[in-house]
Amino acid sequence: MAAPHILASVFGLFAVLCGSTQAVLATPTEYPLTIDNCGSKVTVERAPERVVAMGQNSAEILLLLGLEDKMVGTAFWPNKVLPQLAEANAKVPLLTVEFPTFESVLAQNPDFVAAALPTLLGPDSKVAKRGDFENVGVPSYLSPGTCLERKEGTDAYGARDKLWSMDILFQEIDELARIFDVQDRGEALIADLKAREAALRAESSKGAQKLSYVFWFSSPSPSADAYLSGRNSASAFIADVLGGANAVQTDAESPAMGWESIIALDPDVLVVAKVDRNRWELDKPEAKIKFLTTDSATSQMKAVKNKAMVVMDGQAMNPTVRTIYGAEQVAEQLKALGLRK
Repeated sequence: MAAPHILASVFGLFAVLCGSTQAVLATPTEYPLTIDNCGSKVTVERAPERVVAMGQNSAEILLLLGLEDKMVGTAFWPNKVLPQLAEANAKVPLLTVEFPTFESVLAQNPDFVAAALPTLLGPDSKVAKRGDFENVGVPSYLSPGTCLERKEGTDAYGARDKLWSMDILFQEIDELARIFDVQDRGEALIADLKAREAALRAESSKGAQKLSYVFWFSSPSPSADAYLSGRNSASAFIADVLGGANAVQTDAESPAMGWESIIALDPDVLVVAKVDRNRWELDKPEAKIKFLTTDSATSQMKAVKNKAMVVMDGQAMNPTVRTIYGAEQVAEQLKALGLRK
């Protein structure tokens, strides 16, 4: 079961939102349930009992819904789990923080698989295609926020033609809650996220500076291109929530840019990711900041000169339940820098 303080918060919020002493409970799921998911129809005959979450976003949503007792494995974690979910997550086997193998997923005998990214479940997946799970009778679900069109010049994550919003995250939470028949928990989680976004936007309306941002996820090396966040990405949503704008103007979800081009953008704020997987040295925020401040070219950028470099969990740069947490991280650091009231 979920950690008591998590469920208490979720259920307590739900009761308040109902506005009466007698809560109106959500309609129970009627099985079999069929959901349109990223161009495929997913049918579950009953609430899953053995789910593998491929990707941190899928895992954290399930944990926030109090479903750790239904989880038999997780994989692909750019960052450590949210602190408030650590106790619950410790009960779930970790397959790997990187890409799992299809065989390692099947070894858990899952009756449902939830995936966070097309690189984990998709036509060009490094793990498995949707048909691979269909062939063994396992329903699979892909985060709708990552179902993007592949355009020429973009990578495996595709391109986004309009600004990401939490509405598509709410769709994902609602659908997973219905699949597991925990709609009340889903509604409470959505209400909490909506309230947090509203609070940040209210702060931003109080005469905050309209700042430009660049969000740097990581790089294989200082001489390599940097993986950034595209103009309509979840990171751009963070900039928008904080009353600013993403300086990167490409539709690619996760463009790789050379430093000459990044320097030309000259943003007001550089947001550097903390990536706990430590695949590369520049996954570490301190390594990023050291490079920015010591390189002869990057050290001349406005944000570097003004020490307007802030750290955010890398997972929050992705279109995930962590995105609003990242916005809060950035907001607090901007306040400390005097760039936000």
